[in-house]
Amino acid sequence: MWRASNMLMSKTSRNARFVREFACHEEAIRAYVRRLAPSRSDADDILQEVAMVLWEKFDEFQEEGNFRSWAFGFARYKVLSWLRDHGRRRLVLDSDVVALIADESNEEDRHLEQQRHAFRSCFAKLPSDQRSLLANAYHPDMKIQEVAATSGRTTAGFYQWLYRMRQMLLECVQRQLASEANL
Repeated sequence: MWRASNMLMSKTSRNARFVREFACHEEAIRAYVRRLAPSRSDADDILQEVAMVLWEKFDEFQEEGNFRSWAFGFARYKVLSWLRDHGRRRLVLDSDVVALIADESNEEDRHLEQQRHAFRSCFAKLPSDQRSLLANAYHPDMKIQEVAATSGRTTAGFYQWLYRMRQMLLECVQRQLASEANL
């Protein structure tokens, strides 16, 4: 009884961990597959296969490992396999070209992740009222005129403030990336 309970708990924990890891990295994996696949619908099909393989192989994933890199490896081979299988039926990229794009995508993803990390760090340094205004300005359901009004600025003045904030964040991100590169 105790052993069965432990196994159930372990399996539940494994499932929860997989869902957490996959949900956290799904957009990056989807973007990676889209860069390699000929069309969006092909990428969606391939992503489903990638998700299945990741689920099946999740016991092999090292707990301290990088899930995104691990998933990119499977995604790359799933795309190559898909291109091999579908290449005869339509015009697709050569597997060498896809492998080259995959390598460059891996490198680009690392760079983008560093930029995202630096941005989050810089964004967190802003006073909470400025963070809130910026978040509202880019929220898809908000109108810029309404956000400007809540800030006490005219719309034109708010756009100038946004421009200065973007410049300040850009400079902060560039400084942080430069300091990390010198470490």
